[in-house]
Amino acid sequence: MPPRKRTVFTQESIDQQLQQIHLLDQSSSSENLEQLGPIIKQIHTGRQQDAFLRSVQALVDSKDAEIERICGENYQDFISSVSTLFTVKSYTDKMKENISSLDASVSQLGRGLVEKKRALLQTKKTAANLDEAIDNLQACLRVLDVVHRVGEMIREGKYWSALRSLEDIQNLPQTSLSQTPFYRHLLSSLPSLRVQIKDAVTASMKEWLLKIRENSGEIGRLALEAMELRTRRWRSRRDKDPLLRMSRVGSAVELVTYEKTEFNVLDNDKLSVDFKPLYQCIHIYTALDSLDELQRSYQADRKIQSDLILPMPLPLGSLSAVTQEISGYFIVETHVLETTGTFRSEREVEELWEGVVSRLTVAVQSALRTENDADSFLRVKECLIGFITTLESSLYPTTSLHAFIIVLFEKYAQLLDKQFSKRFDDIVWQDDCQPMYIQSQQELNTVLDVVWIGDEERAEVTKAPLPQSLLWSQTFYLCCEDIRGFIQKFYAFVEGVSQHHRNIDDLLSKSLDDLLIHHICGSITKRLAETTNLSQLAQIVTNAEHFQVACTELERSLTNLRTAQRGGTIRLKASSSFDETLTRSVSRIKSVINSKLDDFFELSEYNWVPTSKEDGPNMYLYELVNWLTTVVDSQLLIAPSYIDEAYMGAAEYIAECFMDFLTGRSIAMVNENAISNLLIDCDFLETEFGRIGRPHLSSAFNELRATTGIVFSDKVQDYLIPANRQSTYAAVKHKRLQALLEKLAQYGSTRRDTAGRQLGEKRRKEAEAVGRLFPGQGR
Repeated sequence: MPPRKRTVFTQESIDQQLQQIHLLDQSSSSENLEQLGPIIKQIHTGRQQDAFLRSVQALVDSKDAEIERICGENYQDFISSVSTLFTVKSYTDKMKENISSLDASVSQLGRGLVEKKRALLQTKKTAANLDEAIDNLQACLRVLDVVHRVGEMIREGKYWSALRSLEDIQNLPQTSLSQTPFYRHLLSSLPSLRVQIKDAVTASMKEWLLKIRENSGEIGRLALEAMELRTRRWRSRRDKDPLLRMSRVGSAVELVTYEKTEFNVLDNDKLSVDFKPLYQCIHIYTALDSLDELQRSYQADRKIQSDLILPMPLPLGSLSAVTQEISGYFIVETHVLETTGTFRSEREVEELWEGVVSRLTVAVQSALRTENDADSFLRVKECLIGFITTLESSLYPTTSLHAFIIVLFEKYAQLLDKQFSKRFDDIVWQDDCQPMYIQSQQELNTVLDVVWIGDEERAEVTKAPLPQSLLWSQTFYLCCEDIRGFIQKFYAFVEGVSQHHRNIDDLLSKSLDDLLIHHICGSITKRLAETTNLSQLAQIVTNAEHFQVACTELERSLTNLRTAQRGGTIRLKASSSFDETLTRSVSRIKSVINSKLDDFFELSEYNWVPTSKEDGPNMYLYELVNWLTTVVDSQLLIAPSYIDEAYMGAAEYIAECFMDFLTGRSIAMVNENAISNLLIDCDFLETEFGRIGRPHLSSAFNELRATTGIVFSDKVQDYLIPANRQSTYAAVKHKRLQALLEKLAQYGSTRRDTAGRQLGEKRRKEAEAVGRLFPGQGR
């Protein structure tokens, strides 16, 4: 505090003040000394006592002079004035003493006061320093407490609060503390604290990633189970509504009509995934302006985790667990992608997805390389299709997986063909070719639910009393059962598979055609070649008829089952193959009958140059007709048209054998009597055919009768006329007529009588004339 400036009183100012004081009030009998107090105080304060006393003395002298002047004029007044002056003087002396005493007292008091004031000022300065020190220490304590709390918040996982506290420390207002070494040291330690926060939040996220990896399988399992439940619900609804039959889970129709249940795979009664550590880490790294570093680290960690999902080699038994873990992995990635803004890019997730899918397909292919069980492929497909359907809802591209399933399907179809090919071959070869015998209604219902037959036959079988023998054998029933099983397994694989890659229905029809043509028709054809039992051959014919009907019914069923939403009726080429099989079966029946007829013809004892005509047919024909009618009517339990065809075949074969007798090379010569005897046999056979109600079989002998008629009626010259050959003798083959004439000529050449020899020569010339017709042509 600067020293106060001392007031200096001049002589003039003191005189002026004294002049203004009236020591004696004319109107008052008492002294007026009150006005002296302030003047004396000012004089003492200004330390001008001497000057004041001089001024008072001068005033006294001036007053004395004035008194003398006055007294000189008025002595009495002077005397009173002198008395007054003495009084004044006494008062003045007393006042001087008082002033001196007051001055000494004031001086003594002033020195003590000054010392106390100085001590007080020093004390205040010390107190101010102490207050400032206390404030600084308290500020340091507060800062240190904040730093300590930062460590506690890091340990408690309150990373954002810890980071905000560091920012608060750094942004403290400027104080005396800001200039201290302590504060500068504290500021220099903030980066290390930020690193601690960063390391702590990173460790928390790493721990979270490890926990996520452990929970990925459970997440995937819950997601796949939810999708399986959704698939079952949709399948049930689709079965009730034919309009929805072509739509699979995930299709536009299913998405529109699907009533979602509130089930969160990441937060439910069984599992709850907390993404807070990741969000915290993203927040902290963003605040530290290090988000790029976190993104790279996270992508690398997730890449490593994705690589660890697939074991190499991959056991097929663990495929389900692997797909569950992959599903859980990418469900988490989808959630992170949707909830973290720009932290994850779709391209990064797609790279992980493409890598995992590529390794998965390679692993599955390697595992299935030596697999020959079609069911294993089906189980793999079911596992993969559930996996695909689950992740399609998360908008992951599954085109490559669908393409891979089609590759698996091709191998599956090959194994399925191989499996059922052997089964069909075994069914045909192990069949006893006997009608299927049914004893109970339950058996009948089971069979009718499997076989494909016409509505009329189904009604007849249903109405027939039990027990009953069905028209078909076990071959037809078992083949129908396996065809249904084949179709079921075929479509079981393509259930849920995208239809964009190839026409599944065409592949099914081709596979069925291959099985039906090569392993049913083919096996039946091979079985025909080794079967000589007519009843078994008849059963094969019946089976072939039913297979024809089954093909038609099967085409209708496949058309209703086809996976494509558009397309016409599915056609099977096997129907024509069964037509051929049926034709071969009937031919085989004819061949077996003809083989037996050969045995009868071997018993025949014809005399081809008899001297006379017989009265009746050859005796072997009785046995032949009896056997033929018995066998064909009793053993051939086939359609009447095929029975009639068998009769016609037998009649034609008999007629052919007769013609071979007359025109073949085995017999060197014949005469007219032999021909007449043969015609008697023909008459007998025609009579028998008429007796059994098949007179039309007589047409089989038209050629024989026409050829022999030319000889007996001597119409060879008429035959040589082209118009007659085309109209009257169209059934006659000129080579055979020539051979017959040559045999008659040969017989005539052996005759000794002239008429016989002439007739023989005539026959020879006629044979030559007939032989000149159509030279070079065969029979």
